[in-house]
Amino acid sequence: MTNFSANPLKNLPRTTQAAILVGQNQPLQLEEIELPNDLLAGQVLVRVHVSGICGSQLGEISGAKGLDPYLPHLMGHEGCATVIQVGPGVETVQPGDLVVLHWRKGLGIQASPPKYRFQGQNINAGWVTTFNTYAVVSENRCTSVPPNTPKDVAALFGCAITTGFGVVENNAKLKMGESILIFGAGGIGLNIIQAASLINAYPIIAVDLVDDRLNLASSLGATHTINNSQSDIKNELFKIIGNRKIDVFIDNTGIPNVIEFGYENTTQDGRIILVGVPRVGENINIFSLPLHFGKTLIGSHGGETRPERDIPRYLNLLNNGRVEFDKLVSDRFSLKSINEAIEFMKNGKSSGRILIDI
Repeated sequence: MTNFSANPLKNLPRTTQAAILVGQNQPLQLEEIELPNDLLAGQVLVRVHVSGICGSQLGEISGAKGLDPYLPHLMGHEGCATVIQVGPGVETVQPGDLVVLHWRKGLGIQASPPKYRFQGQNINAGWVTTFNTYAVVSENRCTSVPPNTPKDVAALFGCAITTGFGVVENNAKLKMGESILIFGAGGIGLNIIQAASLINAYPIIAVDLVDDRLNLASSLGATHTINNSQSDIKNELFKIIGNRKIDVFIDNTGIPNVIEFGYENTTQDGRIILVGVPRVGENINIFSLPLHFGKTLIGSHGGETRPERDIPRYLNLLNNGRVEFDKLVSDRFSLKSINEAIEFMKNGKSSGRILIDI
C-alpha cells in the first residue's frame, strides 16, 4: 500500500531564485525564496532549465481577466526541467527524468499547490511555475521526454507547440484543401501555421503587425501574409480568395473587432476558434443566427491537448524531420532580465518565442 505521508526535502536546496508578481501592472520582483519543507502527495521537485514566455503571462501582469486574488505569486507555465525528488504517490516520473512542464493536465496526481515563503510571507504558486530555478510542481503538470530531447524544444512543448497543433487538430479539425486565416503570428500562431501546412490546407493566411513575424510565418508554411498595419485586410483578403470566405479563422489576439471580422468573413459552416482572450469587460458583438445553421464559434483551452498522448506524437514528427521547431525561438534572456524580456515581448520586438535561461 502506497504511503502518502509527506516526503521531507533532505540534503537538497532549501531556497530558489524566483520572479514574483507582487502587484498587477508592476515589474516582477526577483527574490531568493524558501522552498516548502516537504513534498506532499503528488508533488515533484524539479530544477528548471528553460522557460518560455506566453501571452498569458502578459495578461496576468496587466490583469486582463480581472482582479488577481492570489498575489503575490510565482509565474510561468511552459518549461523544461530535470526531476530532483518526488513526493508520495508519484509514479509517472522519477528523479533524473527530463520533463516538459505544461499547464494542461497530464497523467498522475493533481497535487496541492506549493506554498513558498519570503520574509515570513506566503508566496502562492499554481500547479506549475517556470520563472524560478527550482519549482515544486504537480505530477500531472510534467511529462517525461527522452534525455536527448533539446531543452529549448522541450520547453516549447509546454504550451506553444502543443496548443498550436492542438488548435488545428482538435478545435478546428482542419481538412486538406480548406482555407485558414491565422490572426496573430506569435509563438502559438506560428505553430498553428506549421500544423496547417502539414495537413495541406490552402491558402494558409497569416496576419500580423510585424514583418519579421510574417517572414517567419512564410518559412513555416504560410502561403500568404498580410501586414495589418500597412494595408486594408479586406482588400488584401479579396486579392487572395476573391468573393469566397474563409473555412477556418483563428484569433490569437483577443481583440473584439478582430473576432467580429473573423465571424463575418467565414463560410456558412466555418469555424472561428478563439485562442486569445478579450480583456475583462471587452465583449464581442455578433449576429447569432449563423450559429443555428452550421457556423461555430468556440474558445480553445490549450488546443484541448493531452500532454501524455500528444507530446510523444509531435516529438516523433521532429525526430523524423517533418517539422522545424528551432526556428520558433527568436530571442533569449536570463532570469535576472525577465522584466526586460517581458517588455520586449509586449512591444512586439520578438518575431518568435522568447526563452528564459534559468
